[in-house]
Amino acid sequence: MSETEESIITLDTCQSVSDIPRETWTRLAGVDNPFLRYEFFEALETSRCTSKETGWNPSHIIFRVNDQVTGIAPAYLKTHSRGEYVFDWAWADAYQRYGLNYYPKLLISVPFTPSQGPRLLLDPQLRSTLNAHQIHDLLDTLISRLGAHSWHLLFPDAEDQKLLQHDGQLHRIGCQFHWHNRGYSGFDDFLNQLTSRKRKSIRKERRLVAEQNISFTRFHGREISDHVLAAFYVFYQATYLKRGQRPYLTQQFFEQLRETMPDHLHVIVALKDDEMIAGALFLSGGNTLYGRYWGCLDEYNHLHFETCYYQGIELAIELELQTFDAGAQGEHKLVRGFEPELTHSWHGIAHPGFREAIEAFTREEADQVMNYYEEAKTALPFRQNDGA
Repeated sequence: MSETEESIITLDTCQSVSDIPRETWTRLAGVDNPFLRYEFFEALETSRCTSKETGWNPSHIIFRVNDQVTGIAPAYLKTHSRGEYVFDWAWADAYQRYGLNYYPKLLISVPFTPSQGPRLLLDPQLRSTLNAHQIHDLLDTLISRLGAHSWHLLFPDAEDQKLLQHDGQLHRIGCQFHWHNRGYSGFDDFLNQLTSRKRKSIRKERRLVAEQNISFTRFHGREISDHVLAAFYVFYQATYLKRGQRPYLTQQFFEQLRETMPDHLHVIVALKDDEMIAGALFLSGGNTLYGRYWGCLDEYNHLHFETCYYQGIELAIELELQTFDAGAQGEHKLVRGFEPELTHSWHGIAHPGFREAIEAFTREEADQVMNYYEEAKTALPFRQNDGA
């Protein structure tokens, strides 16, 4: 038995990323994934996007072995389910109908970010000795101590999946659509891998945008001026206001990212008669481009597809990135060369009766998602499914 296995593993929480030394966070999280950077969580907190007032009360988890910090996990005590992209509103409604509290719940995730990645940022020795039973038991004990009624770990990567895999626990799957760069020299090289009909359809969409006298400009890092960032933020706000919602993120948050994480930040703006009419913000890291935020004030034919998808594909090729994750949802991405990808989440429900009911739901849901995933693969637009 190793020294770590003989030692006592404890979990605590802290109320701000600033309570964890930057060096410790960076040692465990690295700097490749923009959504795990210390600076990303710092910007969320200093801009008050994640706070008790917004229902995102920071409660970052600290793993300790013999009082030494050996792991962290970004986490929040939540009083609602907004901004998560793994939907449990029906679960909360069921609790309410029976006069029970569903909130607060402990959410282990990156706020407002439905992208797969590491969630348990563990020292390699700790990871090698932990097993799924221990992880689930540790989290169950933690929520009891915090007064929460459940825990939810969203969008883990493959390494975390191995650690979380436990037949006796609640596991949900979902489906997104990601684009993959197979060594393309340019957009036309990608198009040449599609069937003739799909290739013509995309070229027609792009031509119709150009015929509206719309052009595009890209800005990177600190070359994103205050003027461009302010215009983008207006577009971003409009996306939410059109749905009667307030935006999750503030302009201060984006300004801080530009200053502290410039190498990860990219903005593409659409111009008509030299006036900015739409914009999209992307983050890059490792081998992946992440398309996250977009907006426009007026509607133009195919502008969303061009700005968010086709311009994003060109940017991914330009940056020599292997994957383009353009966000949640979007079956319409499939016919544009984005391939289905399974996503995962794990859930710990304290109430035994509701846990049994939710487990039955997740089994039925998984069958539906897997059927959808397999069917989606057959609808890919590649010649002889070369891209599958």
